[in-house]
Amino acid sequence: MNVAGKFPRYVPTLENDASAETLSLLQVRDFLVRQWRFIALVTGLVMIAGLAYLAITPARYTAQADMIIDTKRISWTQSEMATENRSVEDSAVESEIETTRSEKVALNVIRRLRLTEDPEFIGAGQGLKQRILALFKLDSGPAVERSEEEITRRVLGTLRDNLRVTRLGRSYIEQIAYTSLNRDKAAQIANAFADAYIEDQLQAKFEATRRASVWLEQRIGELRQQASDAYREVQDFKSKNSIIIGVEGKLASEVELDQLGVALAKARADTSQARAKLDRITRVLEQRLDKDKEDLAIPDPVVTDALSNPVITKLRQQYLDDQNKESEWSARYGADHQAARNLRAQMAATRRAIWDEIIRISESYKSELQIAKTQEESIDRRMIEVFQQSGATRQSQVRLRELETAANSYRGIYETFLSRFTQSVQQQSFPSTEARVVTAASPPSLPSSPKIGLTMALAVVSGLGLGVTLAFARERMDRQIHTRAQLEELVGCSCLAVLPTLPTTVGKGWNKKEVGAFQQISEIEPFSETAEALRYIKVAIDLHPTGAKVVGIVSALPGEGKTTVAAGFAAFIARSGGRTLLIDGDLRNPTMTNGLGYTDTPGLLDMVADKMSYEDLVITDTKHKFDFLPSSTRIRPSNSSDILTSPAVKQMLKSARNDYDYILVDLPPILPLVDVKAAALMFDAFVMVVEWGSTSADEISKAVTTSPVLSERLLGTVLNKADAAVMRRFEGYSDRLHSYYGRDYSDKNAPAKIA
Repeated sequence: MNVAGKFPRYVPTLENDASAETLSLLQVRDFLVRQWRFIALVTGLVMIAGLAYLAITPARYTAQADMIIDTKRISWTQSEMATENRSVEDSAVESEIETTRSEKVALNVIRRLRLTEDPEFIGAGQGLKQRILALFKLDSGPAVERSEEEITRRVLGTLRDNLRVTRLGRSYIEQIAYTSLNRDKAAQIANAFADAYIEDQLQAKFEATRRASVWLEQRIGELRQQASDAYREVQDFKSKNSIIIGVEGKLASEVELDQLGVALAKARADTSQARAKLDRITRVLEQRLDKDKEDLAIPDPVVTDALSNPVITKLRQQYLDDQNKESEWSARYGADHQAARNLRAQMAATRRAIWDEIIRISESYKSELQIAKTQEESIDRRMIEVFQQSGATRQSQVRLRELETAANSYRGIYETFLSRFTQSVQQQSFPSTEARVVTAASPPSLPSSPKIGLTMALAVVSGLGLGVTLAFARERMDRQIHTRAQLEELVGCSCLAVLPTLPTTVGKGWNKKEVGAFQQISEIEPFSETAEALRYIKVAIDLHPTGAKVVGIVSALPGEGKTTVAAGFAAFIARSGGRTLLIDGDLRNPTMTNGLGYTDTPGLLDMVADKMSYEDLVITDTKHKFDFLPSSTRIRPSNSSDILTSPAVKQMLKSARNDYDYILVDLPPILPLVDVKAAALMFDAFVMVVEWGSTSADEISKAVTTSPVLSERLLGTVLNKADAAVMRRFEGYSDRLHSYYGRDYSDKNAPAKIA
């Protein structure tokens, strides 16, 4: 029965927190503490590799030249052939950059600098390959004869591999950078690329202008003939249809209609003005007929002013003067005075003269109105006649306009092409480009590669990263048990004790040289950490709910220390006053019997074979205070599982329950033999010993699951041969005050140390 749940398990909260999705800082710290040597080793190896790279890699120099590209383009359209300066888009700039990288420009550089004869480009220089071959004193092999074309292609590939052309920001400046083993050569090639690009632009413009000139010359002849034919067709059409064009390009009938329209408008205005004058004066005359003929009233001054007649104006002024005199004399001499009567008679005569003049003017207005009407009618009739006559001419004018438009178009295209031809001839004689070198490349003072600082920094970073990765993979692939938490999680029960690594036994038996692990366990101090670990196992057995007396000490594989732990634990219980029986149940390999010095002593095998009583075979160890039932060392039985499950052994265990408080049986390892699985039902509980840092998790898991009875009755595990210092690195911290166990509390001045 598994009673592990009744005891506190070692559960580090940081490592076994299932809800934690990332490593905590403490786990990272513990990981680095465990693996720092391995990480440092990997980092050192990578740094050595970096130093080796720096040692065998030749220095390379990069020279840079800044050049502004040509932004002028020639735009050919149907309406106009002209040179335009347009803003350069990103695609245009990238096109110029690709032009600089082009094979044509590169071949120009190769020819100019004769790079096909340069050892750096034809494979005989001091490159990385040559440096490595020279370092190991190896021959690069016989020289291979190559054709001129192959050499050129190889030089071209090397040249383009070391060339870098980039755009500076959003500007029209491109940066030409070339990397070479020689600083002067790097600057020379960078400048050569800039010059080759400019030369290529000039040659391209010259060729384009030359081709355009040839095409324009042919096209001009065709356009000249087309323009002449179109003009001749216009003139023939005019003659055929009797079309006369005025000064402003209008037909004669259209000009006459325009003039008649102006004259008709003027005649209508004159008629309206004459009618208005006649109507006004007619109303004045009608007012006179309504009045008494003897009335001395004269026309309204507004009428006289509107008529603007000097005669009426003079007579009216004379009338007003006489009226003033008459009023003065009548007041002075009386109204019947002869002078007053003479003045009134004179005034009447003046008034009649005014009205006579108005009547005369009225007659003249009638004559003017009649003349205006006659003139208006005459102009109107003429306009109708001209409009009727120009109907046929307007139909022909539509066709004439079409012919004139075509003729003008041919003429305009001809003049444009003629002007462009003149310009192209001038450009062919003096080609120009806007491309120019802004900053010429100069030999660099420092190599661009390899960068020592950057290389070593990358080596350190890469080494640390690789070291951490390999260390993490190393831990993930490590299937050995290093912590109590790992063992508890794997087995599913408590790790009852952790026993440190102790010196191995010297000699064939423990009695010959009592300096082995068993002696150290059996003679431990009662307040030591090991004693407390054994005491923890004892308490677990004592608290077993069914009163476990028969306890099997097992391990997954041989050599994990179960025999030493069983013997030492038996000695510890016996010293504590418990009646203890220790049985060597490993019939195939009776190490405990040999170690305790009971070789060739009758034991368990004799009890089964000879049906002897176990009381006669039990040996009381006076030194360690426990009873011991040895195994036979003279015969190695092949049917050890049958012996362990025999009725004699079962009866012996049943009888021993009444005589002892603790019955500890050192059983064979689980995986090599079937003994434990066969005899599992005979035991109340099992304690499994696991060797720290040796037994794999797969072996432990397989051993526990071999027998369901073993898995159910597994009381706990003991982690044996543990390296305390390394284990603390894996666990991250210690949950025990180690100095507490060995401290003498009678000495109050003794300091307590935390391990």
